[in-house]
Amino acid sequence: MMHPIMSDPSNLPSIRVRDIMQRKLVTISAGDRLSTVEDIMTLGHVRHMPVVQGGRLVGVVSERDLLRASLSVFSEHRDAERRAFLHVVEIGRVMSAPPIVIEPDASIEEAALIMAEKKIGCLPVVDGDRLLGLITETDVLRWVAGVEPQER
Repeated sequence: MMHPIMSDPSNLPSIRVRDIMQRKLVTISAGDRLSTVEDIMTLGHVRHMPVVQGGRLVGVVSERDLLRASLSVFSEHRDAERRAFLHVVEIGRVMSAPPIVIEPDASIEEAALIMAEKKIGCLPVVDGDRLLGLITETDVLRWVAGVEPQER
């Protein structure tokens, strides 16, 4: 079954970012350690986390950021040494900042275009300074495939 947007691009549905974004977010502080992020990502099966400071979105940390930080220093060291390194590095040193964001009323097409052009896997959804949710490339792909958004 082909998604309506694929069969007739002029028939763009009125689905907006707010309709498929993730609302239940785990955020982290810029002062937290990379080891904390690794634990949360592993246990929670998440690949992106908004970074907040004083209730304001300041960046995004991803599995890719974590991997890059690990490989840059300890590509040939044991896991215990890698964990020790992650324990002392603050998230603020490796996060992507300032974050590339999108508004809740933006179209899914616009979100996909931004992620593709910027080569990023997620966009924090904001209303002014307020973090409302997160939309990921997986959310967009599920929508294109006609899969209903999961309760989040």
